[in-house]
Amino acid sequence: MSKQWKRPAMALATAFAISNALAAQVIGVDASAPAAAPVSGHLQLGAASTPRGSVLGANNRYLTLDGQPWMPVMGEFHYSRSPAATWEAELAKMKAAGITVVASYVIWNHHEPKDGAFDWKGNRDLRRFVQLCGKLGLKAVVRVGPWVHAEVRYGGIPDWVVDGMRTRGNDPQYLRHVARLYREIGAQLKGSLWKDGGPVIGLQLENEYNLGGPGEGAGHIAKLKQLALQAGMDVPYYTVTGWDGARYPSGQVTPVFGGYVDEPWAVSTTELPPKETYAFRFDSRVSGDLGAQTKSHGPGTAETDIDKTPFLGAEYGAGLPFMYRRRPVVSPDDIASMLPVQLGSGVNLMGYYMFHGGRNPVGGTTLEESSISGGYNDTPAINYDFQAPLGPDGQQRAVLEYLRPFHYFIAGFGDRLAPMTVRKPDVTPEGPKDLRTPRVAVRSSGDSAFVFVNNHVRQYPMPAQALQFDVKLAGGTVRFPRQPVTVPDGAYAIWPVNFDLDGTRLRHATAQPVARLDGGADGITYVFAASAGIPVELALEAEGAAIDTAAPRSMAGNATIVDVTPGTARALTIRRAGARPVHLLVLPADQSRRLSIGEIAGQRRLVLSGQQTWFEGGKLHLRSVGDAAMRFAVYPALARTPKAAGGAGSATLRAQGSDGVFQAYETTLPAVQLTATATPLRQALPAPAVMKGGLAKAAIQPIPEAWRTAATWRIDVQPDALKHVDDALLQIDFTGDIGRLFDGTRLADDWYYSGYGWQVGMKALAANGQQPNELSLAVLPLRADAPVYIPKEARPDFGAQSQIARVNSVSLVPVYRLTVTP
Repeated sequence: MSKQWKRPAMALATAFAISNALAAQVIGVDASAPAAAPVSGHLQLGAASTPRGSVLGANNRYLTLDGQPWMPVMGEFHYSRSPAATWEAELAKMKAAGITVVASYVIWNHHEPKDGAFDWKGNRDLRRFVQLCGKLGLKAVVRVGPWVHAEVRYGGIPDWVVDGMRTRGNDPQYLRHVARLYREIGAQLKGSLWKDGGPVIGLQLENEYNLGGPGEGAGHIAKLKQLALQAGMDVPYYTVTGWDGARYPSGQVTPVFGGYVDEPWAVSTTELPPKETYAFRFDSRVSGDLGAQTKSHGPGTAETDIDKTPFLGAEYGAGLPFMYRRRPVVSPDDIASMLPVQLGSGVNLMGYYMFHGGRNPVGGTTLEESSISGGYNDTPAINYDFQAPLGPDGQQRAVLEYLRPFHYFIAGFGDRLAPMTVRKPDVTPEGPKDLRTPRVAVRSSGDSAFVFVNNHVRQYPMPAQALQFDVKLAGGTVRFPRQPVTVPDGAYAIWPVNFDLDGTRLRHATAQPVARLDGGADGITYVFAASAGIPVELALEAEGAAIDTAAPRSMAGNATIVDVTPGTARALTIRRAGARPVHLLVLPADQSRRLSIGEIAGQRRLVLSGQQTWFEGGKLHLRSVGDAAMRFAVYPALARTPKAAGGAGSATLRAQGSDGVFQAYETTLPAVQLTATATPLRQALPAPAVMKGGLAKAAIQPIPEAWRTAATWRIDVQPDALKHVDDALLQIDFTGDIGRLFDGTRLADDWYYSGYGWQVGMKALAANGQQPNELSLAVLPLRADAPVYIPKEARPDFGAQSQIARVNSVSLVPVYRLTVTP
């Protein structure tokens, strides 16, 4: 655990010098006009009350829980693409990451591959999945289709349906089968709906639906809702995707929206222009092309409903899939910088697709979307990694650490943000391609506001901006900070204005609120996160209170200005007679990303760790890839040194004293050395030219017979790899077009080369509890003339070669797990 982080005085001086050197800009925002009161009654909600009287609702601005504004964070996790034995731990990891609602498709061809032969067992056990959501205190939205897309063969509709009837409309034969599917889903969800005291609060009908012919359009969505109700699926919320000209019956369902930072479904083989995902929206909700399979014919219902429904998200990409013709690799900043933009644009439900990766099951055929089966895209047959925050084997990706502070902010202060109205600055960019004008938005209500700033656009450098803000509110104008602050290229933030700290007004801060922690008699702790490279200035109107701080402070009018050095020590404490003290903790950016919040020993606590962390049953779990040393720090302190277990048995935790206000511990589990080797079996033959065609008229995945040209290696791993570890990840570093991993003749996993690391868990490779015994790797050569997009950083230097198919390395990395019991 690193010791308290300190910003050198020279760094602060440099930041201010840069600000002074830049042309300072004052961003004016008039937020003084009162917002219209929210309007209810347009949306026809289903059964919204639990047996205990808890009520969900919605108006035209936001969702409500027991009459109060409610802002959830929703993450997609496909149960049928993940081993059932891991569901509980994976859901707990999502909860620890700040997810409050779990969304999942019911993929029809995963459940009814043959007419009438339904399978709800094992990895397809929907009932158990939603019950686990309830057990962990998570709510659930079930996306029932029948067409879901999900990069699945025929959008999830079984072959025998596609072959035998007209789909995605009110064809009587099709509707009979849909009604039967819905009855099956209804039976799985019986007793788990919100009205029963269960976790299921919503259903999504269809997906990306913009058809408008006979028996289609709004009438079809209305029919699907009728069938869902007849099947017993009476829930508070019914949603449809609202992009690409969506058509639906206004009032009967609520549109949800999304956005992705690149377009793997595009046909371009170069970098795309700046995406509007990074530009604040003040008059619309649809964020560009989201890859619908059918063409729209003009504006959809979502456009005409904009003043009648809340702005809800379901598919903001927490990562991106790789498609054959386009394989964009995204950074954590590429994804996380979307959050200030979407929240600043008015989003009141942050919903991600995907939050957890997975793998496709194999039935009578592989079930991926492909050109061969008439899809618009070619996708891997097995792998559905999606560059998601949690990988298919439960591994934590770096992006999760960047998202988590925003999720905690929403959990702690979403009830303040949700009723706030979006306010447009005096000056805004001309469009997504305008990279010079500052990107700023404000949401306000009465005298309080949040300022949203984004200076990150994927693959495009942004100029540093020296900014001050004039936010005109009902009670007067707040200008901050005192001097223009430099917002560097790549920075993004949410800053509060007139923020209530349990009775003390924080007039402004150049740090983001993250959480409020009730420490009982010790007082209330507010956690803030600094933005890298931006000095932290807090302005407190603390009349009648004492401020204890070691930080430099001064007065400006009636406000105490505190210049804070972020770290793990308290930045200041506010003391008022007769009230509990209020502490402010301002973490530097890197440590805020190591922060997890959960219940340990009956109390909500902060945990700092470089390891993956989550909470189950009052215990803390840590998971480490490759490093047997486990370190974490807790606040408030535990009453006694906890017990721990990991590897083959118990582990001894060593107290490492205090790290600011945190109590630090560490232990080292027995290290395990694992080996894996790759032995060449067959060299590559000349690969055929990549063909163009399909619906996209672009590069299509090579036909199956092209695999005769693949190079092949035998992969040997030690047989006892899982003996003393939680898992072991087989890491395959190859250069080529496509890699396929086989266990004997069974296709176990596959991967499109992109420069992004390929990992396969040994637990996932084990079939029916048996260790894999004949692993091999086939690599289809990548041709120098292949018309596919691969990031320029990863595109190989072919030299005089016309193609490449090589294995650079294989390794087996141990995954350690530690369970800490107070």
